[in-house]
Amino acid sequence: MDELFEIRVDSLAYGGDALGRLPDGRVVFVPYAIPGEVVKLRIVENKAHHTVAELVEVLQASPERVTPRCPHFGTCGGCHYQHMSYPAQLNAKAAILKEQLERIGRLQQLPEIMTRPSPEAWYYRNTVQFHLSREGKLGYQRARSNKPFAIRECHLPEPPINHLWPLIDIEPMRGLERISLKAGLDEDLMVVLEGNEMLPVDFSIEGLPVSVVQLGEAGSTILAGSDHILIEILGRKFQVSAKSFFQVNKLQAAEMVRYLLEQLPLNPDSTVVDAYCGVGLFSAFMAAKVERLVGIEISPEACEDYTTNLDNFSNVELYEAAVEDVLSTVNFKVDMVVVDPPRAGLGVKTVRGVLAQGARQVAYVSCDPATLARDAKQLVAGGYRLDKVTLFDMFPQTYHIESISLWEKNN
Repeated sequence: MDELFEIRVDSLAYGGDALGRLPDGRVVFVPYAIPGEVVKLRIVENKAHHTVAELVEVLQASPERVTPRCPHFGTCGGCHYQHMSYPAQLNAKAAILKEQLERIGRLQQLPEIMTRPSPEAWYYRNTVQFHLSREGKLGYQRARSNKPFAIRECHLPEPPINHLWPLIDIEPMRGLERISLKAGLDEDLMVVLEGNEMLPVDFSIEGLPVSVVQLGEAGSTILAGSDHILIEILGRKFQVSAKSFFQVNKLQAAEMVRYLLEQLPLNPDSTVVDAYCGVGLFSAFMAAKVERLVGIEISPEACEDYTTNLDNFSNVELYEAAVEDVLSTVNFKVDMVVVDPPRAGLGVKTVRGVLAQGARQVAYVSCDPATLARDAKQLVAGGYRLDKVTLFDMFPQTYHIESISLWEKNN
């Protein structure tokens, strides 16, 4: 297939590709183009309702086009927007979030979407997951592929991770799929080997001593003999175990905490549910301001961290269970519900559980605008209205969109 066309790109779609139309009206997705540009493209795949192309040449460039910092950009599937100025990335993400809420969520008369840039647009990730090449070199998966390739550099990890990963020397071994590096307080680092079976640990980091902690079916190698790291947010330290989730951009995570504390009417008479509470990032700051705080989390490792991180509060309860089960069976007589679900969103049963609580306010922390929009439609049908929506750029240089939407119950 070698069809060449020249078109003007209209917009960016969620997922990183630019969107335009071919002369015959067909919708075409093309990566690495910017809205307003005239580009030459080659069709690589025809699907039922759209066409996929590759960018051949930029004929009229956008003033927002910049030179990508990384030599792997375009080959690596990790970054999608390095060819765009950072302000253009933010504008594009806000437009995509608005489009998803309107088209999927059927929301009308949206409040203005406010945008909070990341304090750092580069070197912000405290957790990075590497794949291994056939030769055992650390790398990432290729764009539009699950095939790994070795990298020479990366401009997203925090400096301690960027210093460490090139020093790792590992022999390919059966069952080993990924290596995760996690950075904590005082440049402490955790190296986690992930695989589909118990793994023999046989690698070196230029002579640095390592100790081993086995976690379930995957082998984990932990520097400094610990199975957790400490991450500091707004002066408070959080224990984070190898299998626990924590926001990858700690500076932006601090901004999200500040925002919730500013926007939610927390007071000494309040009861708050923190659903998908993880290791307690939001709970730890809300607990001091309310009468009762209830955390809900299904991960046993995260629950252990949560218990440690909120040990100094006597007004905190923790349910180790699925959020949808707890919210649908226990009435907490709650004033506010904070939800921070994974990319799959809440889903029908969980939204019903949120509605059953009857809270005056709901704060929805989302990492996927499509699932947020789907759930928003159900929240509106259940008697809530969208009061505010703010985009927090947690993942600069990528298409991923983090947001906090605030919902008020209709009288």
